[in-house]
Amino acid sequence: MEDGGPRIRRRVSVRKRSRGNLESLCAAPAPAELQPAEDPEDDAVAGSRRRKTGSPEPAQENDSEEDMFSDYDSFAENSFLAQVDDLERKCMQQPEHRTLAPDSATQDVCSDGIKNKLDVSDSENNKCTKSQSDPDVPAGPEPENELLFDVPSSQILYFESMQKSSNDLGGQCTKERDGNSHKSSNEEPACSRKEQLQQQNDFSEVRASAETDRRKSITDHLKRAMTGNARAQTPGFSRSKQLRETLLSEEISVARKAIESPSDDLGPFYSLPSKVRDLYAQVKGIKKLYDWQHTCLTLSSVQKRKNLIYSLPTSGGKTLVAEILMLQELLCRQKDVLMILPYVAIVQEKISSLSSFGIELGFFVEEYAGSKGRFPPTKRREKKSLYIATIEKGHSLVNALIETGRISTLGLVVVDELHMIGEGGRGAILEMTLAKVLYTSKTTQIIGMSATLNNVEDLQEFLKAEYYTSQFRPVELKEYLKINDAIYEVDSRAADGMAFSRLLNYKYSDVLKRMDPDHLVALVTEVIPNYSCLVFCPSKKNCENVAEMLCKFLSKDYLNHREKEKCEVIKNLRNVGGGKVCPVLKRTIPFGVAYHHSGLTSDERKLLEEAYSTGVLCLFTCTSTLAAGVNLPARRVILRAPYVAREFLRRNQYKQMIGRAGRAGIDTVGESILLLQEKDKQQVLELINGPLENCYSHLVEEFTKGIQSLFLSLIGLKIATSLDDIYQFMNGTFFGVQQKILLKEKSLWEITVESLSYLTEKGLLHRDSRGGDSEELQCPFRITKLGQASFKVQSTQSSRAKCGSSSWSL
Repeated sequence: MEDGGPRIRRRVSVRKRSRGNLESLCAAPAPAELQPAEDPEDDAVAGSRRRKTGSPEPAQENDSEEDMFSDYDSFAENSFLAQVDDLERKCMQQPEHRTLAPDSATQDVCSDGIKNKLDVSDSENNKCTKSQSDPDVPAGPEPENELLFDVPSSQILYFESMQKSSNDLGGQCTKERDGNSHKSSNEEPACSRKEQLQQQNDFSEVRASAETDRRKSITDHLKRAMTGNARAQTPGFSRSKQLRETLLSEEISVARKAIESPSDDLGPFYSLPSKVRDLYAQVKGIKKLYDWQHTCLTLSSVQKRKNLIYSLPTSGGKTLVAEILMLQELLCRQKDVLMILPYVAIVQEKISSLSSFGIELGFFVEEYAGSKGRFPPTKRREKKSLYIATIEKGHSLVNALIETGRISTLGLVVVDELHMIGEGGRGAILEMTLAKVLYTSKTTQIIGMSATLNNVEDLQEFLKAEYYTSQFRPVELKEYLKINDAIYEVDSRAADGMAFSRLLNYKYSDVLKRMDPDHLVALVTEVIPNYSCLVFCPSKKNCENVAEMLCKFLSKDYLNHREKEKCEVIKNLRNVGGGKVCPVLKRTIPFGVAYHHSGLTSDERKLLEEAYSTGVLCLFTCTSTLAAGVNLPARRVILRAPYVAREFLRRNQYKQMIGRAGRAGIDTVGESILLLQEKDKQQVLELINGPLENCYSHLVEEFTKGIQSLFLSLIGLKIATSLDDIYQFMNGTFFGVQQKILLKEKSLWEITVESLSYLTEKGLLHRDSRGGDSEELQCPFRITKLGQASFKVQSTQSSRAKCGSSSWSL
């Protein structure tokens, strides 16, 4: 019914018309042997009706209980059947004393009209049915209104049988007319005028009786055909595909019951269908989970859908746990999921890796990054959506769901790189997003993960979450420091935290010493081209300079390594660049070297990353943002200097960078080498041996952009409108948790009151004043038109400008 209904509604008029339009479909009578036969499916439907009523009933002219059309079974004025009806009426108005030639002409016109319509329908539906009409009759012009473009097959078959009946009947009428004419021409005019009139009256009575029977048959058959079509399921799938979908549906149903039951039985694959396990084995080559992953997924807090924060070293497999939890929410609990990632490149990578899962398992994977994303998101009735978004787009998406009253459809929010909540303006936006979800939806679960968390207790209090951690790393990572020609291994057991390892043994010319004082050529040639290497540089310009310098002193033998593939990379870069290639890349790619930073276009970046992943390129000179999760691992990671731009490296950043070395499933060992000068030695030792930095809220530091924007959105979205409600909301933020540490001069209450007063003075908010203090607390604020415009502009700028400019810069 659900699939067939729209097709019927497109063709059936809701205005009541007389049944005469339907019953006078063609002028010629249909013999009993040419009336449409009962369809087996119709018999089955009739049988089901008899079973419902308990005893068989005689067939009636109209359906009683299941008459789908009731009095609304006529067709619109511009429909094909209405045109045939009008044509028939014109022909029937001719004087009865005329010969049968006009009737024959009317029949021919009806047949030709039906033939033309069926030809149009057959061409659209790729049918191979041949026309039953006279081949000598020329085909009419193509009709202006193509009324049968989308006619279902059941109705097309009905019109074909009706056409055949009309043609056969027209032939019989023609033979009878010719016979009568021949007979009258050869006989004497023996009959009187009275006898001729009597014969004509007898023929008219016979014709009227046959026409009445034919009209009943056409009416009943058309209603049966349309009723059967409404019940039909479309489109048809292959038998094997139906079986696979049925099996998957059954497994999801079983998994859903298992995940809702209090028992420890986790189903085929952690409460997911076995097809998920097979997909991970086929697509990602993952056949077995690590022990810590199994432990984390079987935690009682996870089973009870409590919020969770977990932390492991880079390359430990954190993302797989999050993906399994997301699939549980999409498939078993039938809820939408939001995954927040820090950069556009990581969003695009995750979209690519999860799209095959969405196709196979029946959910949508939607990208919210850069210029992509729809607000509010499309509301879907059956399939659920996995939204993969940047920090700014994720905030806009949550705002849109709250504004449309659909935040409860969001079952899970996953935040990767949770430590970024303490990084400036972007951290404030992430904090606002999570605080709104916590305040507006008590059923939405929040999962946060990071490799570099320190003050986890504050984050736990903010998110009301459980905490899980492990030091597991599948590939051993060895850390080294290079000072002049000596290389030291980082060792916490040593006196100053490092132990001597070896001296560099590489013959340097005087020119090379001047050009490469840090001995980068010696360090990279120990690895490439058989293994990959990443060189992190302080700035984008330094990336390009280092890439060119390395290629000047690399051996010419590197040009022969996968030469054809490198030429193909340059050719593809020229194609996506409008016939132009960056001169630096044109000189470095033949050696297997390229730079990687925000100066590349999206297409250029994808081409270079693919070439690096396949081994065509063996060395990237890159900025620190490559460490934020893009899956470009290396055997050796070299940090050109302990600086990011002009700021000294933080331990969080350092851990992220060296974590690119020795990725699981690719390398058996990983190495990191930090190059430093003697003057930076003490500061570097504190860096590698000290604790991770704490995360602190930046909500109030960004006073004009942070807390004021937050208050406008709270009141505009009607999340909290009174002073008391807004203060309660602020107490639940990450800033509210840390207010004793962050606030020295003013209290949170004072900041809240001052901010609301400032917005009211500027005309962005309005408030009706009341008498008592208690009433003052509950008196709601209203956002003005100026405030609404300001809120919308800030949301737009946040989701567009920041997402683009911050996608590759810290």
